[in-house]
Amino acid sequence: MGAGVRPRAAVVVTGSELLTGAISDRNGPWLSRELAALGFEVAHVQLVGDRPGDLTRALALAADDGCVLVVTSGGLGPTADDLTGAVVAEFAGVDLVLDEVMQARIAGILAGFAARTGFGGPALEEANRKQAMVPRGAQALDPVGTAPGLVVSRPGGPLVVVLPGPPRELQGMWPAALAAAPVRELLATVPAASARSLRYFGLPESEIAATLREIEAQRDVSDVEITTCLRRSELEVDLRPLPGAEPVADAVHAELAARHARHLVSADGTSTDELLAAALGERGWTVATGESCTGGMLAARLVDRAGSSAYVSGGVVAYSNAAKTDLLGVPAELIAAHGAVSPEVARALADGARERFGADVGIGITGVAGPGGGTDAKPVGYVCFCVTTGDGQVIARDPRLPGGRADIRERATDAGMHLLLRAASPR
Repeated sequence: MGAGVRPRAAVVVTGSELLTGAISDRNGPWLSRELAALGFEVAHVQLVGDRPGDLTRALALAADDGCVLVVTSGGLGPTADDLTGAVVAEFAGVDLVLDEVMQARIAGILAGFAARTGFGGPALEEANRKQAMVPRGAQALDPVGTAPGLVVSRPGGPLVVVLPGPPRELQGMWPAALAAAPVRELLATVPAASARSLRYFGLPESEIAATLREIEAQRDVSDVEITTCLRRSELEVDLRPLPGAEPVADAVHAELAARHARHLVSADGTSTDELLAAALGERGWTVATGESCTGGMLAARLVDRAGSSAYVSGGVVAYSNAAKTDLLGVPAELIAAHGAVSPEVARALADGARERFGADVGIGITGVAGPGGGTDAKPVGYVCFCVTTGDGQVIARDPRLPGGRADIRERATDAGMHLLLRAASPR
């Protein structure tokens, strides 16, 4: 007997600038992850321009596909092409009405804008009124910027949540959207999400595919959606069981973890960044970086997490040979003997960073990122890593990384994170 089903949801992202490639969509993937975490099956993420007909067709497709919830982003501003509110009202079969309370709230926000910039008057007042027009019966959500969000009920469904386009505003408004009464009532009917995740490093996707074929030959896994994704040089495997199929997902998860334990980074979805922060914190260690070809990308990755000042001492981008010598104490004769891209120089960069910043662990990275500069002995993609610690650890690698310049630098940063994690993890 098959397992239960999950209610379906859809995301509709509006903005002609997204279709031209002027900017990349960040809202669709973010909303899709949030909806999946709430227990929905995300049917599709649609990207449409600022054209009423296209948005109407996108909403109709979601309804025809049995979606009980649609979340839109964009089209709530004051300009003529910001038409999401009006299109959603028509979709729900209601007219637009002025929300005077919201009008007053937006007026207060815009008054500050007018005072700072000197732009006020009729144009700003008209913008205020336009943004305060809401579908009759809808619940308006307080602005994070200047545009309110909307929760619009449609007879027969789906429920439509309308959010602003700027990611900061959308993400800031999301908790209020979830707290709105119609959304709360819908969420009460959604089975709890129960995804299982595994994260691997250095494991080809083909290996997981082969293992899954063997597992599928032994048991029915049709009620578990299994997806694999290569991201940040890591292979992420997600298992999403339908309600009632959790035991099957547990069994598959355990077998995948056991079969590929050597390459397993985490069996619960914890990221490498989180694991490294925790490991450094447990040891009370600090880290310093000496980077050449990555140009500070590793240091940026380390400090991207809040609270990183507790374990990041500092870093140096030593791109030129002179910088390597003057800033991190790499002997000039070492560079002359072995070349700037060499295991010996990577070790000197690591030791120099650790000593200069008084850190417990140092990492050095130097390589040929390309597209030029490679030789037969040291081709494009050849990168030398070294991690040294105050307790005597030395971890060195010199792989040839594939891809173009951006790929090599990103993969080198990923590899550096994993070498630091290996050094800091309890043995």
